[in-house]
Amino acid sequence: MIYALVLAAMTLAATVAAGYPTVALLRRQNVGKEISEWAPETHQAKAGTPTMGGLLIVLTIAAFTLAANFFGRYSIGLPLLVGGSLAAVGFVDDLGSLEGRRQAALQRRVKLLAFIAIGVGAAIGLYEFLELQTVNVPYEGRHDLGWLYVPIAIGVVVLTAGGVAVTDGLDGLAAGTLAIAFSAYGILALHQEQMFLGAFSFTAAAACAGFLWHNAYPARVFMGDTGALALGGALAVVAFMTGQWLVLPLIGIIFVIEGASVGLQVAYFQLTGGKRIFRKTPIHHHFEEGGWSEVQTTVRFWVVGLLGALVGVALALEVYS
Repeated sequence: MIYALVLAAMTLAATVAAGYPTVALLRRQNVGKEISEWAPETHQAKAGTPTMGGLLIVLTIAAFTLAANFFGRYSIGLPLLVGGSLAAVGFVDDLGSLEGRRQAALQRRVKLLAFIAIGVGAAIGLYEFLELQTVNVPYEGRHDLGWLYVPIAIGVVVLTAGGVAVTDGLDGLAAGTLAIAFSAYGILALHQEQMFLGAFSFTAAAACAGFLWHNAYPARVFMGDTGALALGGALAVVAFMTGQWLVLPLIGIIFVIEGASVGLQVAYFQLTGGKRIFRKTPIHHHFEEGGWSEVQTTVRFWVVGLLGALVGVALALEVYS
């Protein structure tokens, strides 16, 4: 545990320090974010803020993991590989969201196919190479799923990556909730004596927390899909590696709520010929439109995320009780 915490502390400090030259570099490269016309009017002032800041998180996690938590424990390469692959997809997509750039973002169909392909790779890695095919059920114990494990893993990886990407719409929101979720899985991994996976989880949590130094309101840099997709995918893989993926909807409750709000809004809009359930989606914009400030919305979502994580960890610890 001490090793995991020391590694996390170093990662956090390095992320904060590396953030200054990273933000300066992104500004020089003119990678300013173009704000969607569907966002609240108050968000238009953010136009031009550098995006792709997720590169800072992903590269810091990779650097510390490869240097101190990889050799001799190669299973940690799976969340790194899945996260890196999704970061590449997110990077290309982010290029299409820049101010004054002609390149279009990835088409939804292409993006979905890329998600599924990476999800398939993650599922095969879990099932074939790590030989995982079980689920831990609170109060029940461990159950073997056989081949059903594979499609479930694909779906969870894809949905988690998408849910985190949707959450990344307010300053500090995605980074804060990801730090909570990774910390929760770090606790579970260490409790199960998966020391190296625990260290990886705390490394990821620390990198997200360090990113908050620069992403806190008013943000100097945005995470972008480069970071959100990568971290969402890595979180899902970590959940499967602990065997505690059944509580992921609680530990990542904000990602579930955010993703569901978009799906419900679109479906209801199409079924009713233009009616809406929420003022705007993702749902954090609904609360902004209702009078909450951006900071209030972010912090209150953190609180809900923390509550979900506490309940999820408590349930996970009941698996064998």
